[in-house]
Amino acid sequence: MNRCQFVDDHQRRYGVKRLCTILGIARSSFYYWRKTAPDRAARHADDAKLAGRIRAVHAGSDGTYGVPRITAELHDQGEHVNHKKVARIMRGIGLAGLRLRRKHRTTIPDPAAVKAADLIGRDFTADLPNTKYVGDITYLPVAGAKPLYLATVLDLYSRRLAGWAIADHMRAELVIDALAAAERTRGSLNGAIFHSDHGAQYTSAAFADACTAAGVTRSMSAVGSSADNATAESWNAAMKRETLKGAKAWPTTRHARLAAFRWANRYNTVRRHSRLGQRSPLAYENLFNEPSTTLQQAA
Repeated sequence: MNRCQFVDDHQRRYGVKRLCTILGIARSSFYYWRKTAPDRAARHADDAKLAGRIRAVHAGSDGTYGVPRITAELHDQGEHVNHKKVARIMRGIGLAGLRLRRKHRTTIPDPAAVKAADLIGRDFTADLPNTKYVGDITYLPVAGAKPLYLATVLDLYSRRLAGWAIADHMRAELVIDALAAAERTRGSLNGAIFHSDHGAQYTSAAFADACTAAGVTRSMSAVGSSADNATAESWNAAMKRETLKGAKAWPTTRHARLAAFRWANRYNTVRRHSRLGQRSPLAYENLFNEPSTTLQQAA
């Protein structure tokens, strides 16, 4: 119990002077504490209301948002609160965003394959949509069964997930299907650059032919350098972190597929991105009057 509160509770019986002496506090401190009690109560009430709003935003993000995104969401709701206050209240009520998990290796290079030059050079930005894309494959663990594999195509302008495909294999068809989904989403990929790692799927003749047919120029990172495809790898990590939420695997392949579908749509339409000024990819594109089309999954 707070010592000043103890004095306040027992002053009629023992007196303020005696209690303050025994408890080792100055009487002036006690009287200041009592004088400011209404202001403290008002602050505590405000904090309690804000804690309720924070809980609602955190729950609405499936328990994934941390301080920056919750602060941005509150600002959009008209609650102009400092991020430090959000952090303090979240600590007090035991809320936190999700953290990264260790990755599983899905890049298996083909030493005999013909590689493409690195046209990105770790510049993961674009001045216009539908000009520069990155892609990768990530595994989706399933309890007691083979994992699924998810291939993605991300627009570097808005970080929009333009196309994706999911399968129980890592053959070239997987990345070809993801590219085809992006082509349907955008209408055309003609003139765009697609950047990937040196996985055998991306260096295959079949994928090279698909890029040529779509008018896409391939670009590849250095062998063994995750930093050269950091945007795609960051998306993979966030997807699994915010869907698995610490679990080691999905219970069934159906659960994994549904989680991927739900995340893909939430990511594009709702989830805030720090690089986009805490906007979602579609909101960022709409801000610049870019037409929005429906995300399509490869069959």
